[in-house]
Amino acid sequence: MSAPAVPSVLFVCVHNAGRSQMAAAFLTHLAGGQVEVRSAGSAPADTVNPAVVDAMKEAGIDISAEVPKVLTSEAVQSSDVVITMGCGDTCPYFPGKRYLDWTLDDPAGQGIDAVRPIRDAIEQRIRGLLTELGIDTTA
Repeated sequence: MSAPAVPSVLFVCVHNAGRSQMAAAFLTHLAGGQVEVRSAGSAPADTVNPAVVDAMKEAGIDISAEVPKVLTSEAVQSSDVVITMGCGDTCPYFPGKRYLDWTLDDPAGQGIDAVRPIRDAIEQRIRGLLTELGIDTTA
């Protein structure tokens, strides 16, 4: 009997420099290899927002080596769940995929004090997503 497939989640925002990077980092950190995680942007920035890097460091997660990635149809097609965060109509739609749209403030141009509540809201949503996916994070 083969092992069940690992679920795959793609986080998409415009610049892939803030929200989607935080979400991917939290899911990677909390799922412990039980979920395949991707993130991308419809118009990726050159670098991840420094305030986002600092806010995640406060949460014990280092994303300083992450680089914004461009959204591709292949990334969407190979994901079970696609979570958009303000990318609007630029996210490709494929039938049979589960799409969620998380309304979150954009941390672009914001300082760390404004990023912290966004980070915390994303962590809460990730914990809920893990429960929905049936992923045990207590081990």
